[in-house]
Amino acid sequence: MGARILLVEDDPLIVESLTELLVGEGYSVATASTQRDAIERALSDSACRLVLLDISLADGNGFAVCSAVKAERPEVPVIFLTASDDEFNTVTGLTMGADDYVAKPFRPRELLARIAAALRRAQPERRALRLGPLAIDPDRARVERDGAEVALSALEYRLLLLFAANPGKLVTREAIRDALWDEAGTYIEENTLSVYIKRLRDKIEDDPAHPSLIVTVRGLGYRARG
Repeated sequence: MGARILLVEDDPLIVESLTELLVGEGYSVATASTQRDAIERALSDSACRLVLLDISLADGNGFAVCSAVKAERPEVPVIFLTASDDEFNTVTGLTMGADDYVAKPFRPRELLARIAAALRRAQPERRALRLGPLAIDPDRARVERDGAEVALSALEYRLLLLFAANPGKLVTREAIRDALWDEAGTYIEENTLSVYIKRLRDKIEDDPAHPSLIVTVRGLGYRARG
């Protein structure tokens, strides 16, 4: 399932049609029909990645929701749904920090394109990671050592990325298996994890029999070089 969108709209027919559209595109959708409920959901649901917001609500307006979201979670994009001839509300919403607006009646493909663009802009720039002599570029999914690429399988790369993002910290075997399961969609057995760790070490360690980049914490898990 894709990013979670909070849809704030008090017209049941619009909620139904938009939810069907968004779910069909792979998004997860939460809904709210009041100003109070919208603010509570937007601030309490850490998985919310975008707010799609009608200006007119039965108990208030979308401006208050936008202000609350941007004050507490400025990284979450807000897209207003506005009446086509409502220039004042459009300008007001953008001035208050909204990221975009879509005029009603909207064209479904345009709305989806604007949502996708807002989510892309909201993604933080990922910095390069290092683990000892290894340079990891998350944007290109590329690992280099002394300028030469290190060829890793998809699961080996995800393992390395997990360790590099947690230098010096204990990473339990359970946490690793959960992370790989989330990414790959396949549960990783204990013995299979040991095989992947060995394969990764064979490719990145100077002496795989005596690893220094990813060391075993007996009975608990592993710790990456800090």
